[in-house]
Amino acid sequence: MQNRSGQPRLSLRAAIKALLIGLVVMLVPSGALYAATQNPKPGITVQVSPASQSVQQGQGAGYMVSVTSTGGFTGTVGLAVAGLPAGAAATFSPAAVTLGSGGTSTAAMTITTAPTTPAGAVTLTITGTGGKVSGSVTAGLTVNYKMSTAFSLSAAPATVTVPPGATAAYTLALTRNTFASPVTLSVLGGLPAGATASFSPNPVTGGSATLQIATTAGAPDGSYNLYLVGSAPDAAGRMQYAYANTQLVLDSTKRQFTLSGNTPGSLSPGASAGLDLQITNPNTKPLSLTNISVSLAGVTRTADAISRNLPCTVADYTLTQYSGPYPLTVPPGTSSLSGLGVAPSGLPRVGMLETGTNQDGCKGATLQLTYSGSGQGN
Repeated sequence: MQNRSGQPRLSLRAAIKALLIGLVVMLVPSGALYAATQNPKPGITVQVSPASQSVQQGQGAGYMVSVTSTGGFTGTVGLAVAGLPAGAAATFSPAAVTLGSGGTSTAAMTITTAPTTPAGAVTLTITGTGGKVSGSVTAGLTVNYKMSTAFSLSAAPATVTVPPGATAAYTLALTRNTFASPVTLSVLGGLPAGATASFSPNPVTGGSATLQIATTAGAPDGSYNLYLVGSAPDAAGRMQYAYANTQLVLDSTKRQFTLSGNTPGSLSPGASAGLDLQITNPNTKPLSLTNISVSLAGVTRTADAISRNLPCTVADYTLTQYSGPYPLTVPPGTSSLSGLGVAPSGLPRVGMLETGTNQDGCKGATLQLTYSGSGQGN
């Protein structure tokens, strides 16, 4: 049908339909019609607890794996793990989980190690696969040597927080059960990328040592669990091991500061000297300082001692660490330990051992000392 202008005339029903479509377009926001047609793709997410485990060679570790449906996925999901160290095996119970839309199912993952599994830290990748969808998560596993009863190892403090680029220090205590051999210390795993660990002394002939972790300025913020090991052969030549765990936290919001110290003059056997350390706080607010530590990095002999081939090493010296109290409140600028009220008896000290052997090579020797601590702005 046409109107007088020659244009086709709409029927009443068609006119009402066009009017309703126009109203819908005006009322619905732009993009809503498109979004309504987009359904999320089916998928799964995988989680694991705990995030890491530490075991001795020949022992097992248990984890709980959770698989969750996303986007309406339904079906069976098989589980697998990659990254196992040599001699280790994994089992899942159940081996596969069944998911309803939006649901979560769990499975127990058990890792067994062999007595010959290499000691060290590895990263496990746990993957769930159901049809064309998959998801994965990582977990840590640290395998330690079999623990000995000949000696034990502990570390303090339990956690040290420093900014990236700083050095964290820990005090290690070695408890000996009629075990007299020197004990070699090392970090089995957990260091941030680029970080280096040094022990003083190493090996340990006494009951204590200092661990310093030097980090890089580019190291990412985060918490790092450090696994420490002490090892030594017993009288029969069998290796004995002891372990300790501690934590390093890198936090770029922490303020940097510097520690320096006086190098003691020539020491004679049996003598020691106090170290009145200087603390420079570059901030405008006071700094709370903890975890002060001194390490002996090296010894430089005199030219005469070198020409006569007279030995002198760090093993000829001993260090006594600062004995507190903590925290020390350091005002802006440069302060000394004595200026902060630390008594001479509380200062760190370096001394020369009286070994009963010829120590002429240490006469006039220069000591290279390093200092570290943990500081937080108030």
